[in-house]
Amino acid sequence: MAADLVDIRTFVYEWFARTGAPPSLMDIGRAHALDEPAVVAALRSLHDGHLLVLDELRRDIVMAHPWASSPMGFVVAGPDQKWWGGCAWDSFAIPALVGRTCLVATHCGGCGAALALDVKPDRAPIEPWVAHLPVPVLRQWDDVVATCSKQLLFCRAAHVDEWCARTGTPKGEVLDLRTLWTLATRWYHGRMSREYRRRTPAEAGVFFAGVGLTGEFWRTE
Repeated sequence: MAADLVDIRTFVYEWFARTGAPPSLMDIGRAHALDEPAVVAALRSLHDGHLLVLDELRRDIVMAHPWASSPMGFVVAGPDQKWWGGCAWDSFAIPALVGRTCLVATHCGGCGAALALDVKPDRAPIEPWVAHLPVPVLRQWDDVVATCSKQLLFCRAAHVDEWCARTGTPKGEVLDLRTLWTLATRWYHGRMSREYRRRTPAEAGVFFAGVGLTGEFWRTE
């Protein structure tokens, strides 16, 4: 029996949203009457299409953006469920996807201070912190896990420069939280639906420009 990739993609996303963790190969196989090789083949197709991220053996789910299967520096907590956020961008998307206010917690990438704020699904936060995205869009999927691990929040913009100097990382884009929230909630809008389709590079470029993000960093092709 051939796997329906849309069914499996939505199943994985819904499982993450409901449980805070990825489904196992057995979970997916039971739900879709598939044997393990068919499940692995389907997951690899979704991985190759940048619809989820597998481990180095290309078997187990590491990320199904915006969710991560293990800690990556961000905890997102709703009233009755907790998730690992893949990065600053991803963590700010989860409240809108699950339709509830969530506590997003992390540490300042510069000074290590604890940062926690309520992120609402329908209103941008007002805290004076910033997010730093070091890797340009065209290169983000070269190693997407490494890309996500470097997308951090900072309690002060000056701490971004200190972090870049300390880690030898070229400075990328610095976003205020309103811009980050707008980017995240709109980028992931509809991700849970069967009708979701990954944007083409041209469509992604139009999207970024539409939320005020232009320049070489945001170039998509």
